[in-house]
Amino acid sequence: MTELVHLDVADGVATITLDSPHNRNALSKQLVTELAAHLTTADADTESKAILIRTSGPVFCSGADLTEAVGGGMAEGAKAIIVLQRQIATAAKPVVVELGGPVRAGGLGIVGAADLVIAAESVTFQLTEVRLGLAAAIISASLIPRFNPRAASDLFLTARTFDAAEAAAVGLVTRAVPDADLSAEVARVLADLAKAYPQGLRESKAILNRDLVARIDALGNDLAAKSAELFASDEAREAMTAFLQRKK
Repeated sequence: MTELVHLDVADGVATITLDSPHNRNALSKQLVTELAAHLTTADADTESKAILIRTSGPVFCSGADLTEAVGGGMAEGAKAIIVLQRQIATAAKPVVVELGGPVRAGGLGIVGAADLVIAAESVTFQLTEVRLGLAAAIISASLIPRFNPRAASDLFLTARTFDAAEAAAVGLVTRAVPDADLSAEVARVLADLAKAYPQGLRESKAILNRDLVARIDALGNDLAAKSAELFASDEAREAMTAFLQRKK
């Protein structure tokens, strides 16, 4: 089986690269499993101060793997994405996301759970769930604390595409930078983190994410159950099947 997520440790950074171009880094069972395993390894690594999540291709994440969802439901997959968000939020090391390409639906859960997110100005975002008879249930665990309430209502309900500048304005990403400056800005952030002591980073992150983690713990099971229920509904299955047929 070809690995879909890679881990490399160098210069004090554990870099996790999503590399599933055939489905635009959709959150398949394999990708989520490998990402979680690499996060565990990266967080335990004594040579690194930070974890960087990036992608090898032009798309960061296209959301749930709809082919898997139509074929076998999302009960376990929904639980796994709740666990993944919690894992990112509770890692002892800061998790930095480098966004050089679009993010859709479930992929925003990775963004919401991360500590620092640097996005290229050309990047677009979209919570597409309502257009498939679904709701952004499991990723709401990390997204709603990031958005202001009016922005959340707008973006969850209209499913409109929004850009990196707006994502920064509503609190989803740390900042948006010109595309040509993305790598340099991420390197600068990682260099700043490298100046800190591990204990300082760990304890500061725990303070910052206390409410987020409590929210995931309180709501995670119910959100996963609701997501699985929606994915299994006739309305959603009809919408997802039609969407997959249009893509062929």
